[in-house]
Amino acid sequence: MNHSALGKWVGSALWLLATAVHAQEIGSVDTTFQWVGPNHKIVIEAFDDPKIDGVTCYVSRSKAGGVKGGLGLAQDTSDASLACRQTGPINIKEKFKDGEEVFTESRSLLFKKMRVVRFLDKPRNTLVYLVYSDKLIEGSPKNSLSAVAMMPWGNLPPKMTP
Repeated sequence: MNHSALGKWVGSALWLLATAVHAQEIGSVDTTFQWVGPNHKIVIEAFDDPKIDGVTCYVSRSKAGGVKGGLGLAQDTSDASLACRQTGPINIKEKFKDGEEVFTESRSLLFKKMRVVRFLDKPRNTLVYLVYSDKLIEGSPKNSLSAVAMMPWGNLPPKMTP
């Protein structure tokens, strides 16, 4: 690999890290006691839509405990729930494609990810968010859906022009 190609690759990797959406943990509850390592739990996290001001999504998901879970080697289940809400004036900052990924999180050491994607239901002026898990070979049909009607916030109408 020449220096120019390496520089582009490193630049792309740094851009992806800088623009990655990180969820904030809101809280968790234990579901199963483990004698060794952390307990199995359900974790609640929140993240803001990176391209749309005024929308926050809340995800609840299972997190494996025990020795493997404590070391980050466990494969978490595909169970997740999603609730997205308007939390301020809506401002679409950038154009986006239907099905565009808004958030992703690893669910196993290598091949399984939980993804949140966004769609725009233009006739109803509504943003629709879908959470699901995928694997390298076969994903899971387990999913959850949430919709956010783009409404005025006080006297501020939604801004739709990126």
